[in-house]
Amino acid sequence: MELYPLKVFLTVATERSFSRAGEKLLRTQPAISIAIQRLESDLKEKLIDRSGRELLLTDAGRVVLEYAKRFQNLESDLENALRELKDNYAGRLAIGANESTSLYLLQHIEQYRRLFPKVKVQVRRSESSKIPSQLLDGELELGAISYDPADEHLLTQVIYTDRLTLIVSPQHRFAKREEISIAELDMETFIAHNVISPYREAVIREFQRHKVPLNMDIEMPTVETIRRLVQHNEGIAFLPQMCVQQEIRQNLLREIPVKELNVERKIRLVYPARRALSHAAKAFLDVVKRSSTEAESLQAPA
Repeated sequence: MELYPLKVFLTVATERSFSRAGEKLLRTQPAISIAIQRLESDLKEKLIDRSGRELLLTDAGRVVLEYAKRFQNLESDLENALRELKDNYAGRLAIGANESTSLYLLQHIEQYRRLFPKVKVQVRRSESSKIPSQLLDGELELGAISYDPADEHLLTQVIYTDRLTLIVSPQHRFAKREEISIAELDMETFIAHNVISPYREAVIREFQRHKVPLNMDIEMPTVETIRRLVQHNEGIAFLPQMCVQQEIRQNLLREIPVKELNVERKIRLVYPARRALSHAAKAFLDVVKRSSTEAESLQAPA
């Protein structure tokens, strides 16, 4: 079986159109149709249901689509490996992270770029829960997540230990308090991140354990929108300290410790255990490990 028809099929399935796939691949629509027919003939399976107005994949088509994506990732890995053979550390590096975990990568990326300026670094916005499977499927080389994936096929390296912190507006009634108890939060409006995470669940469990209502009346999709609403005194929020350090220093937000809540958040760099990493990925992992070792030695008692 040739790989080109697979590429055509992947493009057709992604674009949901034979004509748009032809435009993207610089081929005529008849040429695209012939490539799909050849692939169906080779596999002895119908991959596309042509009976309706919309382009729909058959069950076999959905299976082939997943493998076509893997072939595309392998092709990209091959090109990257060949580039690295010509010029060591001159490939590309794809790291998956969500909005907040990408912040923990910044200092490592800055250091890495100083050492390996020829490597193209791409941080792809990914849902944290999907990063482990994307790593195993070869879509990513490295990923940054805030939980232990507990998968023997993945290895992890802790790159930062953070904690959830309660933030309020400088105009809030708690703004001048040095500490509060969880019971005092029963009447507060919380602005929640509408992405399920172990830390959100930990906060919910702690409120339930103390029998205190947790009024998540507002849910937002990004950390930035949560920060803005808290600054405008529309509610209060639990956010990772790293995400609000600058605003706290600038007195745009206040951090108030909650006696009963001490939720630690470990950020991990995750990578496949049984697949060889590219030179670029290995070098990034080395930078992270050296940085972690140096940080630990600074924290060690004299």
